[in-house]
Amino acid sequence: MTENTEGRLPNLPVPLFATVMGMAGLTLAWRTGEIVWDGPSTISAALTGLTTVLFIFLAIAYLSKLKGWPDKVKEEFNHPVKLNFFAATSISLILLSMLWLPVAEGWALALWIVGIIGHLLLTLVAMARWTGAQPMPIESINPAWFIPVVGNILIPLPGVAFGLVELSWFFFSIGLVFWIVLMTLVFYRFIFHDPLPERMMPTLAILLAPPAVGFLAWLELTGEVDAFARILYYIGAFLFLLLLVRLPAFFRLPFFLSWWAYSFPVAAFSIATMEFGRHAALPLMETLGVILLALTTILIVGLALRTLKAARAGEICRPE
Repeated sequence: MTENTEGRLPNLPVPLFATVMGMAGLTLAWRTGEIVWDGPSTISAALTGLTTVLFIFLAIAYLSKLKGWPDKVKEEFNHPVKLNFFAATSISLILLSMLWLPVAEGWALALWIVGIIGHLLLTLVAMARWTGAQPMPIESINPAWFIPVVGNILIPLPGVAFGLVELSWFFFSIGLVFWIVLMTLVFYRFIFHDPLPERMMPTLAILLAPPAVGFLAWLELTGEVDAFARILYYIGAFLFLLLLVRLPAFFRLPFFLSWWAYSFPVAAFSIATMEFGRHAALPLMETLGVILLALTTILIVGLALRTLKAARAGEICRPE
């Protein structure tokens, strides 16, 4: 093992799996766009391969960290904020199952099963810790808390396609109810306590993910854009506008890996917008979704380039 690896691998952060979520979100957004304009699936197919390779690379690297430096992994797992990012690994598996579903259903089902088992366990661990004997410091509350619990909303998207409708409702119910609970706690922290530290400011974008993914899951479960679907979508639209208002503050931030928190929520909202337009026969909404797809692509390409630059400069995988 090289000296460079010895120095970096022990500090490989589990939040890096957010890059897989962002890339998978971009892939699914392009797949939806290709359906909207009835184009070839060339781009989404290429992105599927790239996202899969990225996940395999990070999974091998993190398993190597677990083998060589288990205390480092334990330290992350016991951290009140970093614990939440372990769920990005199970969400990545669920997203990969969606990517491979059209071409390899058996493989996709296996990924989904492993993903939902892992995600349920991480949800239970997180909630057991939150409801345990030791009180959580209010400063630890931030939108990253949504990842393990509200991430359950995502599970019906491939689950319905596998014919597991009741199981999909089970996970959707967990995510939806605790989204409301955690949204209340997060806004309580925003209003009555110190603002988020700079490193965690990008996690504000995670607020957009639950209503956007919730809309898509509800559409998958019910098959129509009904009143509740509209409520979910327009809550997401309002939160998207709120994030736009905060853009000047975001642009002043130095680069952190947490910038990847922008990627998946924006991709999910672009998919929701295109699907809203497609199912409700609203061409303007489809057009807005395609514009959002273009913005999502620019965003994620920019994040990827900035991450590579930071990696070359030794700014990633170093002690905090």
